[in-house]
Parts: sequence; C-alpha cells; structure tokens
Amino acid sequence: MIRSLNARMVARLAAVSALTIFLGACSSFSLPSLSSNTEPAAEPGVAPEMPATIRADEIVGRWGLASFQNPPDRKRTEDAARGQCKQPYVIGAGQSGGVIMHLADQATPQELRLKGSPSGKNYIGPPGPTPGEQDREIVSFDGRVMITRFVDKDAATRYGNMVYVRCAPRA
Repeated sequence: MIRSLNARMVARLAAVSALTIFLGACSSFSLPSLSSNTEPAAEPGVAPEMPATIRADEIVGRWGLASFQNPPDRKRTEDAARGQCKQPYVIGAGQSGGVIMHLADQATPQELRLKGSPSGKNYIGPPGPTPGEQDREIVSFDGRVMITRFVDKDAATRYGNMVYVRCAPRA
C-alpha cells in the first residue's frame, strides 16, 4: 500500500511538473496577428531607421579639415581646410556599407552609418536612434564641401562646424 501511495504521489508530481513546463512554454509563444499589417511595431519615441539621401561612397576619400564657430568665418575656414590637404583626414569605406570616422573625443575611428530622418536631414553616427547623442548632422554637402555639426551640445560647442573640403586626387 505504501508503494502504491508513493507511486501515485510521484505520478502526480510528474504531471504537475509537466503541466507547469507546458504552460510556461505556451506563454513564450505568440500567435500571429490576424491583421494585414506585417510591420513590427516600433519602440515608442524611436523613429525607424531611414536611409540617408547621401551615400557612403560619396564621402569616402581624402579631405582637408577645419572648423568654425561663426557663420561669417565659413569662407575663410573652407580655404584653411583646403590647405590641410597636405595632411588629409581620410574617410574610409566600412565593411558593412558605412564610413570609417572618429566620434567626438575618440582616438580610434570606427565604422559609422549614414542615416536619414523624417525631417529630411542626414546624420553620420553609430547605429541607434536618429539623431543620437553621438551623431553629427550633415549641415550641407555639395560633393566637394561637406559641413557637419555634432548633435551633442557640448561636442558642438567644442568642435564647432566641421568643414571638410575634398582633396584633389593624387597625381
């Protein structure tokens, strides 16, 4: 009789354990939505990543680099950046389709993305929300001159408007 009682308790315990595991597994799966919308819901407050209107290959190359704070200094700064082509800042092509550049206050360059925004602005920065704190906005770009400004207020104050002037190809 004791063996029979123990066998029933073990069987009940096994059944309860199996039921618990089964119910736990069921809660981790979700049924597909019956609505026609197959897009995953975006996180609140984060816009989905949009492609930039400027391609990475358009900014890869050798650039003279200088910066200005006051808009009247732009022309003079472009001339100063052109003079820096003897020691150019090189924007490389990244392995994942981005560009190799420095983030603010970082000694080592890394691959960054070109990102678009619903407002039509373009940004350069690491993956994540647009604009992110480490992003820089591309203020203007005409193929020969690119002006960027960091989104982070502190970095924007320290670095100002960064002027990149494309260096002539090596002869």
